[in-house]
Amino acid sequence: MDIKLREVEYSYAAGTPFERQAIMDVTFTIPSGQYVAIIGHTGSGKSTVLQHLNALLRPLKGEIEIGSRTIAAGRKGKKLKDVRRRVGIVFQFPEHQLFDETVEKDICFGPMNFGVSEEEAKKRTREAIGLVGLPEEVLGKSPFDLSGGQMRRVAIAGVLAMKPDVLVLDEPTAGLDPRGRQDIMNMFATLQKKNGLTCVLVTHSMEDAARYADKIIIMHKGQVYRTGAPRDIFSDADSLTNVGLDIPETVRFQRMFESHLGHPLDKVCLTPEELAAEVSRLRGEMT
Repeated sequence: MDIKLREVEYSYAAGTPFERQAIMDVTFTIPSGQYVAIIGHTGSGKSTVLQHLNALLRPLKGEIEIGSRTIAAGRKGKKLKDVRRRVGIVFQFPEHQLFDETVEKDICFGPMNFGVSEEEAKKRTREAIGLVGLPEEVLGKSPFDLSGGQMRRVAIAGVLAMKPDVLVLDEPTAGLDPRGRQDIMNMFATLQKKNGLTCVLVTHSMEDAARYADKIIIMHKGQVYRTGAPRDIFSDADSLTNVGLDIPETVRFQRMFESHLGHPLDKVCLTPEELAAEVSRLRGEMT
């Protein structure tokens, strides 16, 4: 399911003395099945764009095409419930949204709220808990008896149980240690590839954008500053610096290595594994 934004604008407190324009003339496409990262400095408009992706916010100008549905400024949106089922959002600290007495009931809540039978919701719950790497034994426990990392996985399972076509991730690893962050991000990457999901990652982490994304959208002062493949985006450090962003640590280390070596490598390496392989190849050529 493609998502297309065309000349979208949005202002908070519109029509009041406190009006603040958050995004303007935002146009881009998120192709079905791709992993897209939206990056930008704080206040760039990332979160406002995110909330338009499943009609939590509606454009004041322009239009958004979500699959076969078009949400246009000035036009009343009807039956948006299906859009919100098909586009699932994992917000920052999703574990703060847990509320029910058992893990099973918490995960079942979303599907049942969208009209799924209790029997089907329980089936989806068992599937979802496995997808996030937790045993079925936790289903009978209180979510508040789990560790922080387990609670986050339960909250993510609640989104997956609704079987969305698009998964929007808003800084999904905030507050996790490096190992926990890597585990969660690898889990999303596996889900995206295995299930053919469209995945949209809103992040401050250049490392995550470089490692996982097929396409990067840079937001700056409420507008789309640049779009492109990660290797193209992170090849241009000056362009990133202009909008308060930086290159990933791996790319920075590569630049230092190339300076010491006296010439560039054949490509910009986006992950430590890529860089190690490129250095190994170069070493083989020199021996």
